[in-house]
Amino acid sequence: MPGGVPVLLALESSCDETAAALCSLDGRILAAQVASQATIHRQYGGVVPEVASRNHVLHIRSLVESVLSEAGYGLSDVVAFAATAGPGLVSSLLIGTSMAKALAVAEGKPYLAINHMEGHLLSPFLDGQGPVRRSVALIVSGGHTLLVRIHEPGRYEILGRTRDDAAGEAFDKVAKMLGLPYPGGPELDRLARMGDPTYLALPRSFMVRDSLEFSFSGLKTAVLYELPRLDLTKAEVLADVCASAQAAIVEVLVEKLVRAARHCHETLVTVSGGVSCNSGLRVALTERCRAEGLELLLAEPELCTDNAAMIAFAAVQRFNAGFTSPMDSEVNPNLALV
Repeated sequence: MPGGVPVLLALESSCDETAAALCSLDGRILAAQVASQATIHRQYGGVVPEVASRNHVLHIRSLVESVLSEAGYGLSDVVAFAATAGPGLVSSLLIGTSMAKALAVAEGKPYLAINHMEGHLLSPFLDGQGPVRRSVALIVSGGHTLLVRIHEPGRYEILGRTRDDAAGEAFDKVAKMLGLPYPGGPELDRLARMGDPTYLALPRSFMVRDSLEFSFSGLKTAVLYELPRLDLTKAEVLADVCASAQAAIVEVLVEKLVRAARHCHETLVTVSGGVSCNSGLRVALTERCRAEGLELLLAEPELCTDNAAMIAFAAVQRFNAGFTSPMDSEVNPNLALV
């Protein structure tokens, strides 16, 4: 065991990213790698579950070997093995959990089934930002938009969630309407930087009430109704529509997060999930939190999309608290955070 530091190995395969990471029991990521399938699924305009799971099988063993080699560890040095058990695609989740369980059995070590959303939730405390502190968190991804109060690792309170489309889903669906290539969210973000956010008057759902719930389906419908009168062949018009859609989504996310912090009397807020890579959201969050006197922790961009580092970090919190999972635990595509 290099330097006498015990480590945990974690795998992530909830969708179309295969990932492995080694984390020391004091929360330091020693090695982390991701094998992306984005170019494979681009030709289909979205993730094909069967294709994703087959590619997980192709990559997962080499990733495990690679992260161990990078950090200078062997399998016998690992004190516990973890994997994402949900939410996600069943066929994909089974690859990571089966591999982690097999390694745990072979080495006679514990196994931990980790919630993918808990990985996102705790990711802002990675990279030397730990330990995990009381805060109000916003998780924004393709399938989830959640406001969560973190009391301590493993003890969370849901403050609000989306009633229909998640923020990332809204970004992607608007991008698809506009004919942008997959994945649409990052491309919409790129074009939005060149556009006028006031070009279209788009709805900001639930903004007139004290609710901490989200709804983005109305925004998607509003954009759809505007399309017949728009000439999207003009680059400036396309950029303006992107900027308008992004501004509407970002305003709701930022306002709800600040509202939740006030409601809970917390001064620390965190933001994570794939959508938190969005440049417009990052700028708006930074400016608003500064004005409100709130401390803001944003996960680094490479930790916002699906990765095993966040799963390893979440697993270490569980392991250090004395929790492990039975070998017969099953994956759950709808696994709830709370």
